[in-house]
Amino acid sequence: MERRSLGTSGLVVSALGLGCMGMSHHRGTPPDRGEMIALIRSAVDLGVTFFDTAQVYGPFTNEDLVGEALAPVREQVIIATKFGLTDASGNAVVSSRPELIKESVDGSLARLRVDTIDLLFQHRVDPDVPIEEVAGAVKDLIAAGKVRHFGLSEPGAKTIRRAHAVQAVAAVQSEYSLWFRRPELDVLPTLDELGIGFVPFSPLGRGFLTGTIDETTTFDDADSRNDYPQFAPDARMANRSIVELLRSVALAKDATSAQVALAWVLAQRPWIATIPGTTKPHRLRENCAALQIHLTHDDLATMDRALSDITVVGARYPESLERMTGL
Repeated sequence: MERRSLGTSGLVVSALGLGCMGMSHHRGTPPDRGEMIALIRSAVDLGVTFFDTAQVYGPFTNEDLVGEALAPVREQVIIATKFGLTDASGNAVVSSRPELIKESVDGSLARLRVDTIDLLFQHRVDPDVPIEEVAGAVKDLIAAGKVRHFGLSEPGAKTIRRAHAVQAVAAVQSEYSLWFRRPELDVLPTLDELGIGFVPFSPLGRGFLTGTIDETTTFDDADSRNDYPQFAPDARMANRSIVELLRSVALAKDATSAQVALAWVLAQRPWIATIPGTTKPHRLRENCAALQIHLTHDDLATMDRALSDITVVGARYPESLERMTGL
C-alpha cells in the first residue's frame, strides 16, 4: 500500500488507515470482539499501517481492543490515540489539564500494550486550558519517551499555530469529505505552511457517501447518527445530489461511490492520510482498493464545479457538540 509522510514530522503511514471507533463506540451495539480483532489484523495483511483509537471510545475498551489486535505486529504499525474527553476513571469530561494528560497517558500505554504512543492527539480543544499548556504537557511526555508525536483534533488555525510554537504538531485530525469541506478555508493552508500532516476522519460522511443510506434507512437506537441533523430523513433526501454525483463518477471509473469519495480526499494533498472506519471485512477490502482509483485533474475540476452547485443540508453535529470544535 502507498505510504505517505505526515508533513515534515518524519511520521510515515499508509495512505489509508483504519478508524477503529465504530468497533466499540457511537455506532450502536458493538460487534463481536474476536471478529474485530480479526478485522484489524486483516487490515495489516492488506498493507494498512495506521490505526486510530481514543480513550473515550468505550471508554477505554477500544484502546484495549486495538492493543490486543496489534500486539503481534507492533513494530509494523503506527497507533494514534486521543486524550481530553474522559478522566482517568472513564468519566465523561472535557479536560486537558496537564496532570490529567500525563495520568491518562499511562493508562493508554497499558491498554495499547506499548512503551510509546506513536501519535497522541488532543481530542478536542479545552476552553479552560491554554493550548500552550497542553502542548507543554505533551512535550514533557515526548521527552520522557512515552509519546513520539503530537497531534490536534478539530482545532482552528490559530490554535494550531499557538500549539506548534511550543511543541511541533505532526498531524491535525478533522472531519473532511466531499460534504464537509470547512478545513479548506484556513486549516489546510496553515498545515501546508507549517509542514503538518492532515488526517481526515469521516471521509465517507459517516456512511452517507457510500450511497447505501437514504431517507428510509433506520439506525440502531444507540447509533449517534440518530442525533445528527445531517441524518434527519429530510436532510438525507435533500442531499441525494451529492450521492448521485459520486455514482456518476464511480460508474465512469468502474469503482464504487465509497472508493471515489476516498480517492477524492487523498487527491487533495500529498500529506493526507485518511482513516475510514468499518466493522465489515468486505468494506475494508473495498476501501483499500480505493488507492487504485486515479482521479485526473479534469476529474477533480469537474467534481468541484458540480459540488459548487450543491448546498449540503443539515448541520453535521448538534449544537452542543459543534461548540466543542475549533473549526
